[in-house]
Amino acid sequence: MGATARRNAATAQDLRATLEDPTLLRTEGFIGGWVAAADRFAVTDPATGAAVDAAQAAFALWSVTLPQDRAALLRRWHDLILAHREDLARIMVAEQGKPLSEARGEIDYGASFVEFYAEEARRPNIEGVTSHLPDAEVEIWREPVGVAALVTPWNFPSAMLTRKAAAALAAGCSCVAHPSAETPLSALALAELAVRAGFAPGLFNVVPGDAPEIVGAWCADPRVRALSFTGSTEVGRLLYRQSADTVKRLVLELGGHAPFIVFADADLDQAVDEAVKAKFATTGQDCLGANRFYIERAIYEPFCAKFAEAIRALTLGPGMEDRDLGPLMHERAVAKQEAHVADAVARGARCLVGGARDAQGPLFYRPTLLVDVPDDARIMSEETFGPVAAVTVFDTEAEALARANATEYGLVAYLHTMDPRRIYRAARALQFGMVAVNRTKVTGAPVPFGGMKQSGIGREGARWGLEAFTEIKYVCRDWH
Repeated sequence: MGATARRNAATAQDLRATLEDPTLLRTEGFIGGWVAAADRFAVTDPATGAAVDAAQAAFALWSVTLPQDRAALLRRWHDLILAHREDLARIMVAEQGKPLSEARGEIDYGASFVEFYAEEARRPNIEGVTSHLPDAEVEIWREPVGVAALVTPWNFPSAMLTRKAAAALAAGCSCVAHPSAETPLSALALAELAVRAGFAPGLFNVVPGDAPEIVGAWCADPRVRALSFTGSTEVGRLLYRQSADTVKRLVLELGGHAPFIVFADADLDQAVDEAVKAKFATTGQDCLGANRFYIERAIYEPFCAKFAEAIRALTLGPGMEDRDLGPLMHERAVAKQEAHVADAVARGARCLVGGARDAQGPLFYRPTLLVDVPDDARIMSEETFGPVAAVTVFDTEAEALARANATEYGLVAYLHTMDPRRIYRAARALQFGMVAVNRTKVTGAPVPFGGMKQSGIGREGARWGLEAFTEIKYVCRDWH
């Protein structure tokens, strides 16, 4: 059980007592079947090899399974996830700490990917193209690449796994998954539901434990043909290097440092409401979280005043109490908030709200607003991953866009303006994989999620989410 699970639930037994279906709470690994915890952690390399063995065996059958049968299996998994929504949400709160309503939302969000790819699995994967040769017919086939390794983070322990696994399974791949060691219980609960849905042994494996050993072995294993990772840019670079020798298909969903730009013609109240959502969802522990707030000078003071008022109204408490914000994941996260706030204040920023730990516990950090933050403050270049908003002023459109783009990250940008011409100019100029205009929520199963620059490569969701898990085969047939 992860650190947050120990903090919020004390013991697995305590958590089981709160669940309608206690058998969803599994503490073993799932490698073609449930594996005793002692075996899983004491002998990591053999367990890792066993997972790939099981997945490779399952792939032989799954890759030739009829599309409608793949779809039916995914649909059963989806239905079971929604049927156990409340228990899955409570397990997530116990190990991750997010507010219960957010956990319920994540279960719904994660299930939507399973539903979407159940539908995608049914669609034909063969294309005809006009032949360039006489008496020949040309076909383009998409075939599953093989075993897919899925590595997921602690901040969205359910949705990140279903988003990856559903696409891989729809494409015809088998999976070996490694959840964060801090939040393995959500992944294991999904594995239990996969068993109930009728997944064949080895089709979907979950291997908790030591990430460097497990994932490093998968990177080196030539049978693992695709690797999908969500996490920090630092670890993403490492996996990129480690996958080079086996030339894997890669999807890397890495860090973000989102700008939030508000022009003077924006709806001020709406911009403030969306700023709260963009910054404080998941207690700021979100790669989509807004980090840098650029506000045009004409509305800078009223925006800061309204933003401060909205932040003061936020509530903080244990996830099961379903407040606006929960605890941070670990001590390192809290220390980072403290370091970023201290650095910004030392460089001239003002702290209008928060700026300290809360008396509820060592991992509770109050929602914080820094204003007049200079560009050389650490918080303006480093991903904070917590509930601290850094606000600064700008004077011209060109200035705002240049400062927003001055980062190695390029995941998402938030833009608030009512001028349609500015929307077009800014959306084209912003070097980010996703641009949210006058709103915060933009992600979902039908759209391609991903970033530019060092925020990653590849896309998840939509039909593009299948690409990393498929090979293109060209067949040219002569009719003579």
